[in-house]
Amino acid sequence: MEFTGSRYSGTYKNWRMEGRGEYNFPTLTRYEGEMKDGMFHGKGVLYFPNGSKFEGRWEKGISKQGCYTFSDGQEYQETDWDYCDGYDRRFYTERCHGLKPAGESQLTDEDPPRVIPDGCYGCGDGFYDPTTRVIIDYEGSFLRNADDQEHECIVRTCRKSWDEFVGHSPGNGTPDE
Repeated sequence: MEFTGSRYSGTYKNWRMEGRGEYNFPTLTRYEGEMKDGMFHGKGVLYFPNGSKFEGRWEKGISKQGCYTFSDGQEYQETDWDYCDGYDRRFYTERCHGLKPAGESQLTDEDPPRVIPDGCYGCGDGFYDPTTRVIIDYEGSFLRNADDQEHECIVRTCRKSWDEFVGHSPGNGTPDE
C-alpha cells in the first residue's frame, strides 16, 4: 500500500486485510466494509469524493450486485430509468424543484453552478486545464492526467469558463464603432 499511496485500517489475518476495515485510495475514494484474503469481499460501500456512493456485495474484489447513489441523493435504476434520457433531459434538481423562468437557463445540476477557473472546463468530478491536461478536484488536488480521448471529449462537450467578453459597446450605433 505504501507504493500506491493507499491506506488501510482494520483487521488482518496472515498479514492480509481480513474482516471489517476501511481502505483509502489516493484518489480520496474510500471503501468501508468486509474484506477477505486481501480483497473486498462481502458487504461494503465505496464512497467517492464527489459525494456519490456505491453500496454492494463483493466477491474476491469484484462487485456482484449493488446500488449507485448520486451525490444529489438519486439512486440509479437499471430498469425503468427515466432520468436524463432521450425523452426528458431535465436535471434532477429541475425535476424536483421545477424549471427556471425563460432566460435563466440551468447549465448544471447544481444551482448556482460552480465557478470554473479561467481557461478551464468543468468535467463532472473537477476542473480540467487543457494546456496542462490535468484534472483537479473541486478543492484543487490532483485527480489525473487526461489522455487524448478524454481531452477531446471534455473540450467538445463540457462547460468552459468565460473566455470572451460580451456586452454593450458605447457609441452611436453605426456599424463602424
